[in-house]
Amino acid sequence: MSEFQRVLAPAKLTWSLHVGSRRENGLHEIDAEMLTLDLADELVIVDGGEGIVLESESGARANDLTLGSENLIMRALDLAGRRAAVRLKKVIPMGGGLGGGSADAGAILRWARVEDSRDALQLGSDVPFCSLGGRARVRGVGEEIEPLAFVERTVVLFVPPCAIGTAAVFQAFDGLQARGGVHHDRNDLSDAALLVEPELGAWRACFAEATGHEPILAGSGSTMFVEGTKESCGLLGVDSLVHNESKGMLIEAKAVPASFGDPGVRLP
Repeated sequence: MSEFQRVLAPAKLTWSLHVGSRRENGLHEIDAEMLTLDLADELVIVDGGEGIVLESESGARANDLTLGSENLIMRALDLAGRRAAVRLKKVIPMGGGLGGGSADAGAILRWARVEDSRDALQLGSDVPFCSLGGRARVRGVGEEIEPLAFVERTVVLFVPPCAIGTAAVFQAFDGLQARGGVHHDRNDLSDAALLVEPELGAWRACFAEATGHEPILAGSGSTMFVEGTKESCGLLGVDSLVHNESKGMLIEAKAVPASFGDPGVRLP
């Protein structure tokens, strides 16, 4: 009987982000603090099998997820030189800046015991951190990982109904830099994301009014967050916010240590 292995792929939250110069390959230097959350996809893997079977929660927005050779799970298996069948339960909302695809790739690399961040970088700038997890300072273009002591944190995430492309946000950032520079205390991409998706400003105001706190953009967006629980933010029992007849999701999540995603649970 084939043996299955269950691996969790926790979402990535960019706690702070400062963006530096652009390299010749077009990627930007960053200096970020990242952490993983208990909001996680689940992969059930059978070694030597083939293909991906998708199960998706409604909030994951995974209708357009490709399951072919371009999927990051398939690319991670190819990088590791492994074959496997994967049942993917998609929980992390796609297109929200929470690293869902990178988290899945990182889970495969942990399962396959691929530990070199330079290898992981071939799959994307978030994959080296996602393959490690926990809390870390991330520099370079994502390949320089400095693990940091775990800190217990709880956040309320708000995921607007709009998705934002990372490349478009960095392009807008370059334009802003050329006109005089950009620097924020927590996230240098905040203004650029608003240029790419102006509706994000209305959602940020809606979230700020609901919580009484100034939201922080997660990476290139569109997800934003405040520190605290739903209860402390006055949102106990509230799962969404509505603006102009559109609805965005509210999710309470906790920081988790690097061991949270370890491929240690075996299923018969």
